[in-house]
Amino acid sequence: MARGEITGNTASLCPGYAQANLVILPKDWAFDFLLFGLRNKQACPILEILDAGDPVSKILAPGADVRDELPRYRLWLGGELVDEPTDIRHLWREDLVSFYLGCSFSFEDALKAAGLPVRHQEMGVNVPMYRTKLPAAPAGRLHGPLVVSMRPMPPDLVEKAHLVSGDFAEAHGQPVHAGDPAEIGIADLDRPEYGDPVHMHPGEVPVFWACGVTPQAALAASRVEFAITHAPGHMFITDIKAEDLGGKALLACGRS
Repeated sequence: MARGEITGNTASLCPGYAQANLVILPKDWAFDFLLFGLRNKQACPILEILDAGDPVSKILAPGADVRDELPRYRLWLGGELVDEPTDIRHLWREDLVSFYLGCSFSFEDALKAAGLPVRHQEMGVNVPMYRTKLPAAPAGRLHGPLVVSMRPMPPDLVEKAHLVSGDFAEAHGQPVHAGDPAEIGIADLDRPEYGDPVHMHPGEVPVFWACGVTPQAALAASRVEFAITHAPGHMFITDIKAEDLGGKALLACGRS
């Protein structure tokens, strides 16, 4: 994949290939985050972990350097977002551990193949993402709310959306909620905390999936002193076909 040439959000790019969220933390925080991922597997399905100081993927895209192959990153200091660089080589440290997490962009081709709408792709915008009132399971020093992505569906297709996305457990799997957004603490669908709003057609139901931006909400809530993530919607495009993701994820630590 020509990852380094991509400049915008990656929704709809490289059809058939899995995409991944990114979290980079100092080694001192790595166990807390590993535990956070294990306790919140739907929001944070861990696909690959790199050794401290090692920036090169071994599984998802062998040889790809984590420091410059995403369209945009986020730098967090003390839980505050301070920059969104397009390259993080100048920020790299030998104590940094990189985590790649599954992404719902990976199952969107399957949704479309099954005749399900993917509205943000139709509109050419980023997927809308919202912080909810649902807490993620805390782990060590990490805590925060569950973040969800939303795709509108006709009511008669909601069950089909569950079935299709349920086959992609390493990309967040089936939805966590469908229907009234207020039930999970979302006040206004037109004001997502991340990404862009999308049009709801008359009679459609908002369908919500656990989202890999959940760790970013935890970094902010937990006031982590230093972290790097992807910018929401600006994902790492892997060399793995989405349909093969589950088998590859079994090798998450990079050793067979």
